Amino acid sequence: MTVTTPHGFTAAGVAAGLKSTGAKDLALVVNLGPTFDSASVFTANRCLANPVLWSQEVVKDGTVRAVVLNSGGANCYTGPEGFQTTHAVAEKVAEGLGIGAIDVVVCSTGLIGLANDRDDLLAGVEAASAALSPDGGTSAAEAIMTTDSVSKNTVVEGAGWSIGGMAKGAGMLAPQLATMLVVLTTDAVVPAADLDAALRAATRVSFDRLDSDGCMSTNDTVTVMASGASGITPTPEDFTAALTQACTDLAMQLLKDAEGADHEIAITTLHAASEEEAVEVSRSVARSNLFKAAVFGNDPNWGRVLASIGTTQAQFDPADLDVAMNGVWVCRQSTPAEDPASVDLTGREVSVTIDLKSGDARATVWTNDLTHAYVHENSAYSS
Repeated sequence: MTVTTPHGFTAAGVAAGLKSTGAKDLALVVNLGPTFDSASVFTANRCLANPVLWSQEVVKDGTVRAVVLNSGGANCYTGPEGFQTTHAVAEKVAEGLGIGAIDVVVCSTGLIGLANDRDDLLAGVEAASAALSPDGGTSAAEAIMTTDSVSKNTVVEGAGWSIGGMAKGAGMLAPQLATMLVVLTTDAVVPAADLDAALRAATRVSFDRLDSDGCMSTNDTVTVMASGASGITPTPEDFTAALTQACTDLAMQLLKDAEGADHEIAITTLHAASEEEAVEVSRSVARSNLFKAAVFGNDPNWGRVLASIGTTQAQFDPADLDVAMNGVWVCRQSTPAEDPASVDLTGREVSVTIDLKSGDARATVWTNDLTHAYVHENSAYSS
């Protein structure tokens, strides 16, 4: 269940010396073809890391033959030298594979302002190139971990073709995308334009709906590569559905591993005037520190939900809102209903349902509670 499960891909994960622990910190995923179609989406943050600036140019022609990723340093706001390091890494990958550097996506994750040692990176690329294997997906996923407690992999099987994926991320999980790096692979035959449409449709309802702490990173990258090695061309609908399943699986793994979280919270808004308004309402609740702190304290404080709804531009009657927590309708028509004491918040999974009574649209945003452990983790680390 890795990025090398689909045919036509090799990968490796090695220790390049960027992490003081000596753990793996450089990964390489290579598309062996016969096709090299690709698509990518990046963070919406206007402050971009050097690898994103490089990779945005790489993906413009829809062809990507390799993705190289390092943990241990974000290579963001490291000046012209930092961009030259990114370029040098791409050139080193290209040299080892006999391809052009313009077909190499580069990703980095870790501390902002930390200049990665170029010599260590280049030596790591050499080691990873030598270690490439059809069984290297597991090592690659381990090499991109930062504050992650576990590596994250997925596989979705199609009719004679498959999709594989790996991700890293455990904090700064906000939309477009999250503090995360994701590589997706498929052996289906899918032209670049269709890959782009499918990837944007998939991320819109998965990674873009994950909002752990409202903080947006500078390095987020999601890249999908298609090798065409299966020789099978799925319908756009079938491929988009499978890619959405893979992205959602990885997004839920990111949520489960969110830094210091005790609860995973799904906030669903029903009967909104539009999907956009449903997302806005759910996201407003997801970003309420008061609400998230209440869930951490096992307090079903529905008043904080209503207060968050009221900050949005969505259509609703403030005097006619319904709210349920873990299936208990604690608020009906904006007044107390069932006893909040009957809501059990001791389990890890929490659901919040909001009924706006303004239309037929719905949307879910996923978040987690605000804990002491999250504050402790982020007083010592930022990415």
